[in-house]
Amino acid sequence: MIKRKDSNKARQKRHYRIRAKINGTSECPRLNVFRSLNNIYAQIIDDSKGVTLVAASSLDKELKGTYGGNKSAAREVGKLIAKKALDKDIKSVVFDRGGYIYHGRVAELAEGAREGGLEF
Repeated sequence: MIKRKDSNKARQKRHYRIRAKINGTSECPRLNVFRSLNNIYAQIIDDSKGVTLVAASSLDKELKGTYGGNKSAAREVGKLIAKKALDKDIKSVVFDRGGYIYHGRVAELAEGAREGGLEF
């Protein structure tokens, strides 16, 4: 019998490894990404204070009515988080991919955030 690794546990281990190296400050906070099967979530976090500064997801009112589990929705979430961040004078962030590979929806969210004006 073959034992298979739980893919979420493997992702969490990768995320802990990444978080050991990436830290968000008040000058350059961390842009964190979480994706589920049906939605994608992003938040900008100041790790020195332990607070979430800005959050956006495919469930937000601005994006309601669109399916959140595809690349176009992820790009729109990236644009939305960038707009909200620029409203709070956040221009540069550190990207935390959350243990996911930089491909598909995660990459689209990052490109949307860059289009919206965030630098990372």
